[in-house]
Amino acid sequence: MHVVAVAVLPEAPIFELAVPCEVFGIDRPDLVDPWYELRLCTVGPGRTRVAAGFEVDSPHGLEALAAADTVIVPAYKDVHELPPPELLDSLRVAHGRGARVAAICTGAFVLAAAGLLAGRRATTHWMHAEALSRRYPDIDLDPFVLYARDGRIFTSAGTAAGLDLCLELVRQDHGSAVANMLARRLVIPPHRGGGQAQFVETPLPRAGNSLAWLLDWALARLDQPLVLSDLARVASCSKRTLARRFQATVGMTPMQWLLAQRIRRAQQLLEATDEPVERVAQLAGFGSPANLRQHFHRATSVSPLAYRRTFRHRGTAA
Repeated sequence: MHVVAVAVLPEAPIFELAVPCEVFGIDRPDLVDPWYELRLCTVGPGRTRVAAGFEVDSPHGLEALAAADTVIVPAYKDVHELPPPELLDSLRVAHGRGARVAAICTGAFVLAAAGLLAGRRATTHWMHAEALSRRYPDIDLDPFVLYARDGRIFTSAGTAAGLDLCLELVRQDHGSAVANMLARRLVIPPHRGGGQAQFVETPLPRAGNSLAWLLDWALARLDQPLVLSDLARVASCSKRTLARRFQATVGMTPMQWLLAQRIRRAQQLLEATDEPVERVAQLAGFGSPANLRQHFHRATSVSPLAYRRTFRHRGTAA
């Protein structure tokens, strides 16, 4: 069973602490059996008081965190305080032995203090991005995205982006079908790519200015060689205007969105069908297997065939 350890720090914000508990701490045998084993790991012995008067009473300490398969550090109460040195040591041990390490919101400050973000791409809540960059200038900080991955290190923006990140970890472990079913149960979007912006000008499109019909039109034609000019023509506007509307409404450029949908389509085909890679490349709009492999590996860190071997028989639950 995959062990997920969550670092419980004094005065930790409730939402960010609850997110990994909701995603990894509830058995879901109808989706995957076994699911995950969640361990809440406190820095000191006894009960730990977190925000809003709640307390965590757990038998697990930092030795359990250091031995976990995945380690998650929720938001840190005060980015101006240095984290406990014993926690930093445990994070270094966990990462050194190959664990996947993730931070939600200002938990990135803890990973940075442990030296795990040096020279790596990372993100955090936009309100604290300047402070993180100033204190740790060796981080390749992207303050605009929902979450970022660099090898086995993951970081996310605040609050809801932590859900997106945890869902992405489930997707990596069990495939997109399982992650999509879990998202449906949590009543959240099945997939918001990490490259999507933390803040968009129009979170809900205004009446009469919605791109929903254009997105549906493009999704029905992913197998075709669509380019920006095609989308602009259908939308009856200039390429510059369309790009501006996309950024304000979706939080990314039209071609970034199109690439993300093609990756998702390829994942679905690899999981749910026996179509050869050549056919998957065509149906997902990549044209050639070489083009599919290049973009797929960049997005998932594995080849299409490796992805199929891992997830071909997952996600069959209704």
